[in-house]
Amino acid sequence: MDDRDQPMNSEPDTLTEPASHMPLRVLLIEDSPLIRRSLVEAIDASGLLRVCAYADSADQAIALLADEAFDAVIVDLQLKQGSGVPVLAYLQREGLIDTVFAAVLTNHALPAYRERCEQYGVRHFYDKSFEFDRVIDALHEYAYARGGQ
Repeated sequence: MDDRDQPMNSEPDTLTEPASHMPLRVLLIEDSPLIRRSLVEAIDASGLLRVCAYADSADQAIALLADEAFDAVIVDLQLKQGSGVPVLAYLQREGLIDTVFAAVLTNHALPAYRERCEQYGVRHFYDKSFEFDRVIDALHEYAYARGGQ
């Protein structure tokens, strides 16, 4: 079983990645183990990005964001315990929304949700059912723009 199936803090994998080419650190906020595994595989595939931690609640995600620096955050809106919206509010309040890649990936891609996320400064909003690959593509474009090979 993959150790990323449990919520955790994680150190960058410095044993396998040279210091000159550390992948961008991604925080994944997703409560479904199946979707989480699919996202981790897709995100980590290029070597430009690495899911370093994940959370399945907003409180857990905010605690991780307060303790660690991440280059990208993927947020599901509907979590087992509450909503991902407090995470977006935290990113905006702390000024992180403009310095990290922040994306919402949700099964609830209604216009009202999109508008609310835009109010928090989110520029990337994707429907899990139809746009799963688009969030991966956008993340990889972000990684390349940040200096990936």
